[in-house]
Amino acid sequence: MGVVRETFYLSHGSPMMSIDESIQARHFFQSWTNATFKQRPNAILMISGHWDTPHPAVNLVPLNDTIYDFYGFPDPMYKLKYTPPGAPDLAKRVKELLVESGFKRVDEDKKRGLDHGAWVPLMFMYPEADIPVCQLSIQSDKDATYHYNMGRALSPLKEDGVLIIGSGSTTHNLRAIQPHGTPPPSWALQFDSWLQDALLQGRYEDVNHFDMKAPHAKTAHPWPDHFYPLHVAMGAAGENAKAKLVHHSWSNGSLSYASYQFTSDN
Repeated sequence: MGVVRETFYLSHGSPMMSIDESIQARHFFQSWTNATFKQRPNAILMISGHWDTPHPAVNLVPLNDTIYDFYGFPDPMYKLKYTPPGAPDLAKRVKELLVESGFKRVDEDKKRGLDHGAWVPLMFMYPEADIPVCQLSIQSDKDATYHYNMGRALSPLKEDGVLIIGSGSTTHNLRAIQPHGTPPPSWALQFDSWLQDALLQGRYEDVNHFDMKAPHAKTAHPWPDHFYPLHVAMGAAGENAKAKLVHHSWSNGSLSYASYQFTSDN
């Protein structure tokens, strides 16, 4: 395929989605190629909140293994396999673009597969596992603008038919998890609503300073690892990109599965 005009931020929420059909977002991911993104990308670049390193890193592997980076969940989850081809050429291109843009060090990991922030949604979006996937890490000790600029550096990948996806959670406070069916608390609703308004109105600079601008930012994200993939996707789309809410649901009380599409104007 040709140019990809869209980038995405997807809330992957709980890994229980892999076996729990009651989680609404699972059905959103299952309808992906019919309702949300009908083009077939040449490769996928996945920025997951579950890979956090001191410097940007790409996984440069011929075949992606399945990483079970969760504990205490039902046994069937540890038997699931999602092993798409790696994308070593894409990994090298990502490194090249980042270095050219001033990211002085970009590491290559030649053993790492896909963590659940990548494989859980992808197993529903592309169940054939036949599209090459490369993962890029985040740096939680940096700020949102750093990750936005990382995305800006990666924007040329769209010209090569690469689908850029940030995978995290719109709200992510594991200490506030409640039983499924519990109504969302006010702090989560307020943060989620603020983000939606800011994105749909194109206030990307506010989103880059969410820690100062958004209500209850520290409660919604005690650690920013699951939010920074949004900034990468937003930056890769471009400053004039239009945001669209493509899915919205809740689980476990405070987990927002709000997911966004960013479409560039060229």
